[in-house]
Amino acid sequence: MLLVASDKRMTAHFVNLLDDLRRRSLRMASAVEDMVDEACEAVFTLDHTLARRVIARDEEIDAEEVAIESEAIRLMALYQPMGSDLRLLCTILKATNDLERVADCAVNIAERARHIEAPGSVAEADEVRQMVPLVRRLLRGAVQSYSTGDGDAARSVLSQDESIDALYGQIIRRVVNEAPKTPDNMALHLDMLSIAKNLERVADHATNIAEDVIFLATGQIVRHAVT
Repeated sequence: MLLVASDKRMTAHFVNLLDDLRRRSLRMASAVEDMVDEACEAVFTLDHTLARRVIARDEEIDAEEVAIESEAIRLMALYQPMGSDLRLLCTILKATNDLERVADCAVNIAERARHIEAPGSVAEADEVRQMVPLVRRLLRGAVQSYSTGDGDAARSVLSQDESIDALYGQIIRRVVNEAPKTPDNMALHLDMLSIAKNLERVADHATNIAEDVIFLATGQIVRHAVT
């Protein structure tokens, strides 16, 4: 009887630690979303102070990723979880890694924002403006599905990536066509192309998170799935 009671207390302690780790990962997700929002705002408002703030937050995110990963590995080694608990720990590990990569993309965008003087002076800036709300909505949807463990919501996120890829392809074609005609704006063309590329990468990482949520909810691995 004492052994059973001890096992129950240990199980309850593990559940509490796992829940704390999940909440910590979600707080990191919120901070990363803020970084993406602020980086994009810095591009179109020419707010270099905001851009520097985004860049400065990168170390905080890197440290948090390492801390979450270390705790997840500790819990795996100490409690040897199975089933849904193991899937949750795997999801936390993978999602946190993707969130750190999203933060890197936000930093890259912010660094480009510090170079820009007038983003509206090149045509591809319009497509980049169109990309921003699409990427933000996809990232928000991925984080929300991660928060709730909702596999159906995560599947709806996956369907949003194609429009972002299409816009990015459009921006590449525009730069290829327009840059030779306006060599004085070459640096700005390249800055906007880099911003678009990083937005596209944010969407890819958000899609990865959504795929991990589907695994969490169903045990199904949909990454690289043939449809």
